[in-house]
Amino acid sequence: MSLSAFGIISAINECVNLFQSAKSAISSLRSRWSSSHEQSLQDHVLQLQSDLQRLCNTLPAMYDLINGAEWRSYEERVAKLLPSLKDAVSEAEDLIDEFRWYEMKVQVEGNASRSPFIDFLDDVIHGNFNKLNDIQLSLNHLSGQMENMGLRGVTQRFDKVVRPETTSLLSKETKIYGREKELNQVLGFLNVPICPKRKRATSPMNALASTSSSNHVNGESIILSLPVLVITGIGGVGKTTLAQHICSHQRVKSHFELIIWICVSDNFDVKRLTKEVIQSWSVNEAKNDNLDSLQRALSNHLNNKRLLIVLDDMWDDALKVNGQWEMFCAAFTSAQEGSAMLVTTRCPNVAGGVQTMEPIILEGLKDDVFWNFFKSCAFGSMGCNNDPELERIGRRILPKLKGSPLGAKTLGRMLSMDLQESHWNFILESELWELKQKETDILPALRLSYIYLPFYLKQCFAFCAVYPKDYIFQKEYLAEIWVAEGFVEPHGGIPIQDIGCQYFDDLVARSFFQKVGNDGYVIHDLLHDMAQKVSEHDCTILRNKSDLDKVPQNVRHLYILPNSDFDNSSLLSLCKYTKLRTLICKTNLRKNNGFVMDQWCTKLLCMRVISFAFAIELPDSIGNWKHLRYLEISEDCPLKMIPSTFCWLYNLQFLYAKRCKLESLPCDFGKLIRLLKFESDGLAYCAGGRMHLNSEDGQRHGFGLLKNLNQFRGHLVIYNIGILSKHHAAEAELKNKKHLDKLKLNMWDMHDTHDALGFHNFNVRDTEIKEVLEVLQPPIKLKSLSLENYAGVSLPSWFQPQNMPNIKSLHFAACVNLHEISVVASVKELVIEDCPYLVSLGGAKAIAKIKKVVIHNCPKLRKSKLNGWQKAAFQTYLIAWPADVGADAGAWCDSA
Repeated sequence: MSLSAFGIISAINECVNLFQSAKSAISSLRSRWSSSHEQSLQDHVLQLQSDLQRLCNTLPAMYDLINGAEWRSYEERVAKLLPSLKDAVSEAEDLIDEFRWYEMKVQVEGNASRSPFIDFLDDVIHGNFNKLNDIQLSLNHLSGQMENMGLRGVTQRFDKVVRPETTSLLSKETKIYGREKELNQVLGFLNVPICPKRKRATSPMNALASTSSSNHVNGESIILSLPVLVITGIGGVGKTTLAQHICSHQRVKSHFELIIWICVSDNFDVKRLTKEVIQSWSVNEAKNDNLDSLQRALSNHLNNKRLLIVLDDMWDDALKVNGQWEMFCAAFTSAQEGSAMLVTTRCPNVAGGVQTMEPIILEGLKDDVFWNFFKSCAFGSMGCNNDPELERIGRRILPKLKGSPLGAKTLGRMLSMDLQESHWNFILESELWELKQKETDILPALRLSYIYLPFYLKQCFAFCAVYPKDYIFQKEYLAEIWVAEGFVEPHGGIPIQDIGCQYFDDLVARSFFQKVGNDGYVIHDLLHDMAQKVSEHDCTILRNKSDLDKVPQNVRHLYILPNSDFDNSSLLSLCKYTKLRTLICKTNLRKNNGFVMDQWCTKLLCMRVISFAFAIELPDSIGNWKHLRYLEISEDCPLKMIPSTFCWLYNLQFLYAKRCKLESLPCDFGKLIRLLKFESDGLAYCAGGRMHLNSEDGQRHGFGLLKNLNQFRGHLVIYNIGILSKHHAAEAELKNKKHLDKLKLNMWDMHDTHDALGFHNFNVRDTEIKEVLEVLQPPIKLKSLSLENYAGVSLPSWFQPQNMPNIKSLHFAACVNLHEISVVASVKELVIEDCPYLVSLGGAKAIAKIKKVVIHNCPKLRKSKLNGWQKAAFQTYLIAWPADVGADAGAWCDSA
């Protein structure tokens, strides 16, 4: 699903403009058809507009239905219907997106050209949009079926089937494996005596907790806040089992007068939880429905009792309502000093919100311990009489589980059902997500973390299943992919990539990603298995040729690992998966690469994200990809030119050809008005950011690429202009960059001003350098101009008020021969440094609106040359003269 609520509203608004323009075009193009045909077309367009409006109105309810169905996906009938609903919604999104492409074409081409409308009307005439009604009927049918299952407005709570209520009791045969360190940590926190007859010295951890959480009033110990220790880790790692062992430990039972166990789950309701605490000793008192009465009853009962309370399986809804956590804890302050609270959670932000000390983070069991536990699950014992061949297979299965106790229980149960080598090999060769599991097994348990996510994060994480295990993600890269897929919803003026990065941070905070190295992230193998399970109909990874037989017909996202097993025939067979939105191909096919690409561009018309390793050329048919937002060529390749049809990709946002030495861009490249980032060898553009071009370090051909990058937005810095020829500099055509805000022109890239002032050949090419500067005329809407290390005596002819009416900031530095600067009247900030021959800045009218002026090391400027300048007119005012200028300048500076 790729359309947000904002996207739907935007689509409706954009398409309204399209249909209005189309109806006008029909009238103006009436010479092409008869009057009856004209009326038929008008009726057709009106019907299309009505159907599209109805479809857009339907989608928000479909998203709610899908989200509700995710919560009930443990039901087989729901699980079977959910992929069909998702598929129908995706088809609706693609169709709406195609209408939006036509609207963008009209916007880009302009009403002066009627060709956009002719193309659109041809599609209407040929009935390509008749499927609008079919999709609407399909959505109505599927939503009706789901509503009959009670999925409209479903309560978003975990069902007891998938999340059974836990208790503090352990079965007699339950044994704890490999948790001695954590067990002793908790016992130390609880300050449980080793021997009842001898008082144990307070541990540093407990001493800190007790002194910070209690006071003594009139000789009685009063708890100001209950110390809280959190046990955290991913689902199935053994948090609840460890807490149960704590409660069952004989020393703990002897030490605490009350041990209370509450299974919180995803429903943190203060009244419910308070009642459950009270019910642990009195059913009658818990019948009261007044929260204040309940809490007073609880407080009175706990008065001066040493208490251990365990809150098991706590989710972050406890922190969503301000003050409810503190409200729940308030009743426990009457307990005796030495009381404590233990919380288990898979949500790191819960730990951060409730802990009073560092949490205990449970990781997977270590190798030898885990093997012993696994054997007990698979064979029923750790004995030495097990089948050696089965043990060998079992050891090969073990790495799949990453030390997860629940994972070992899940596969151990499956293996124990059949002690034949063929069965065990089948489990070994299968992906964990492909194996049928019970509701309380490892993947369903992990799936709870996914189900609990907000809808917009669900689709972001589920998409990650298209990447192989152990893939190292970069936050900015994945955020851009999510943007291109339509998963990220715009918010105010915040750059949409930044919102995508915030989505990523949210998933990191929920432990869906783990940091590796300086800036990389990975998904835990078991979470990756879970992601593959929830997106098994949408995402597929091809490791070898045989995997082609496993690709679902309606697959949307596909990743092809590098493998010489793949050939042209293999890649051409992908053309039958016509709903593909994502294709990441790491296999490098150098021969007939163009033919494969041409077929993809012709058949795979829903493509939004394409990444491939190598390209000699891009086919003309690439213009068919109306939905494309992201294109990457990842390896060094001889691609030099981009076809003109590439400029039909009006939705394109990201273009990466970092290792391709493109020589030029097509003349209509500026029509890609949604382009956010473009990188090629010698040029790196980010809309709204700063782009650097250096004529000296191999980036000179970047000027040729800049020529048709007329959608440029942001700040451009050009270094070493002095080594360019006039012809080369003219290629940039800066005047056509209508959205360029700031421009910095550095004639020579000096390390400091002294280099510039002492540069022995600085003014040898004065005439040539001025000619180069002449062809770098900025656009009329430029707001800020900086000129550095310029050796000319005068400024170029374009430095006139009529050419820069919007300029607000001027900066001149080390312009060593410059005599005069005629300040443009619109300027509000003026900075001039190290211009030794500068003698004039213009009259009073020119500087009337300046709010900030800084002049440094310009000795030939005198008070007499600055008529009309008044210090009071400036918000910032600094004029510094060299020490050898003389008393006259110094006196002027003082009086100013």
